[in-house]
Amino acid sequence: MSKALFEQRVEQHLTSIYESVDLCMSIDALASMLITTMLRDDPVRDPTPHKNRWDQQDVILIAYGDSIMRYRDAEQAVAVPSEPPLHTLHRFMKNQCAGTINALHILPFYPYSSDEGFSVMNYVQVNESLGSWDDIQGIAQDVKLMADLVINHCSSRSRWFENFIQGKEPGLSYFKTASLNDDLSQVVRPRTSPLLNTVQTALGERHVWCTFSPDQVDLDFANPLVLNEFVGIIRHYLDNGVKIFRLDAVAFLWKELNTSCINLAQTHEVIRLLRTLIEHVEPSAIIITETNIPNRENLSYFGNANEAHCIYNFSLPPLLLHTLLSGDSKALKHWMMSMPPAQNGTAYFNFIASHDGIGLRPAEGLLDEDELGQMVNTVSRFGGKVSMRTANNGTSSPYELNIALFDALQGTHKGVDKWGLQRFTCAHAIMFALEGIPGLYIHSLLGTTNDYERFENSQHNRCINRHRWQESALLEKLADQSSHHYHVFTQINNLLAIRKQQDAFHPNATQFTLHLTGALFGFWRQSIDRRQSVFCVYNISDEPQTLLFADLNLIDTEQWFELISAQEINQGQQSIELAPYQPLWLSNRE
Repeated sequence: MSKALFEQRVEQHLTSIYESVDLCMSIDALASMLITTMLRDDPVRDPTPHKNRWDQQDVILIAYGDSIMRYRDAEQAVAVPSEPPLHTLHRFMKNQCAGTINALHILPFYPYSSDEGFSVMNYVQVNESLGSWDDIQGIAQDVKLMADLVINHCSSRSRWFENFIQGKEPGLSYFKTASLNDDLSQVVRPRTSPLLNTVQTALGERHVWCTFSPDQVDLDFANPLVLNEFVGIIRHYLDNGVKIFRLDAVAFLWKELNTSCINLAQTHEVIRLLRTLIEHVEPSAIIITETNIPNRENLSYFGNANEAHCIYNFSLPPLLLHTLLSGDSKALKHWMMSMPPAQNGTAYFNFIASHDGIGLRPAEGLLDEDELGQMVNTVSRFGGKVSMRTANNGTSSPYELNIALFDALQGTHKGVDKWGLQRFTCAHAIMFALEGIPGLYIHSLLGTTNDYERFENSQHNRCINRHRWQESALLEKLADQSSHHYHVFTQINNLLAIRKQQDAFHPNATQFTLHLTGALFGFWRQSIDRRQSVFCVYNISDEPQTLLFADLNLIDTEQWFELISAQEINQGQQSIELAPYQPLWLSNRE
């Protein structure tokens, strides 16, 4: 693509974004500024449209920079790291994850004031308590690196907001403000805190927009200088080895009075603009949008294969949890049948646990009130917490479930039982086989349980699932064959090792939902070249179930293999019995 054509595309994006904004500069001047900020002296590179930038070997581990720490003296009342935690995490990736996990999402590693990193004080610094940019670059040399672009808001202690308070730039015009008299009744809220926070500034009292908390002040992208700041931040991340960008809370980016201020057309156009800028500098880069919203709205972030490369599959965690707690896969099957195949060049980002809780909004319209209520009650009985949000009518409703996934799956609605490990493994066997790229939370890989101490110390619900492991204690657990941590780690790595060898598990390979009897749930995957078929079947109950091969319509002329147990299916065999929560991956290729 010529630079002139590239500039024309950028100008088209900007014209759409700022159509109703009285800009302080012309569109062509703004385009030139953004292109200079992104390209610097680099040439314009041509991305290949509709190209899949991933395959079945891609698995992304999700972790905080200090999820694992090495201490000088583990017995000290106040543990002091003996090395930067990013060193420890890097070593864990090289020693424990080599061969099965090839990508790492390090959650916000910047200086912050609250929300475990998502109140960013400085976007171009590494939190010195974690390490340095040299550490980030070192990790990026060994694995694909994913980082957060916390784009909706920044910390109230950032330099930008301090300048806002003092009445000077950069910062004075960077934040979204409103009047107490404005009608904000349509604004969709993910929290129960007030939307507007009153602050005293050098220019008088101002009411700043805070979608998530008073410490997270929303930026105003109607000001093109804010956009240019973030283009510069993106370029800085690219220069330091980041290839996958997670756009945090991006659905709330553009605010406009008398609207819901979520999923607005300008937000979608900003994402398209950022994609154009990024992929013409680094064609292999990937944008993933984090939009914890109802399923239909979430799907819109693919655009026409010109927006996000990947979207978080937010409906999967609550639907899979419901399935395994209830033994009923009806809602999960209906949802899967309604999901369109991702176009080439796009993919679903699948996950069932993360640093946040299990969101309930993505289950709206998929689970009824009784099913949601039963799930909330069961998770509460298993030691979890429930976070609330304020609806437009002023009422509060459950927003997400906060619990370690291992604890969430320790039983069913009937109570705790002996099948917790099997149920937990089954959940991951489902996720790893689905169309899309798997994202694996580090505490699921390690079988970490609820951290009540961190919750009590912080009084933040999400901290219950944000444990910090002492490296020596963790390695001891992983080596102890009597610990559930050993069994979780071993079984998940075994599943991943099998997954990466199957062409039918390519993120864009064909997927078909199966209609099975009883408490069996399943789907069929077929490789892009149509040479491999894998029938993925799961017993989602606490009772043995019989799978009739006639229900799968296996081709009699082919030999079939069960990949997980490495067993050959005998010619003429009519059925197989599945133990409670047992997964089967039946393939026509070993």
